[in-house]
Amino acid sequence: MMKVAVWDTYVTKKDGTVMHFDIIAPENIKDAEKIYTFGREYLASKGQAGQKLATKECAFCHIEQLPVDKEQIVKEKGYYIIEMQGCN
Repeated sequence: MMKVAVWDTYVTKKDGTVMHFDIIAPENIKDAEKIYTFGREYLASKGQAGQKLATKECAFCHIEQLPVDKEQIVKEKGYYIIEMQGCN
């Protein structure tokens, strides 16, 4: 099983509500800017391009084992998003 870093993320949407999601990335990615890039790509896919995403909104949380069924997504895309709240 792949070990991944979980980045806990809260972003204020254009309508003022908050999106809460986790950015899941390989544990060897230590560059926060790379993680923020993943988050911004996800935000753009949700019609929220340009919303602030940096240290205040996105912080390293912990390392965990990634479920096997998600490994291929991380290998292909570089990251995986777990939508928690306000993402749709």
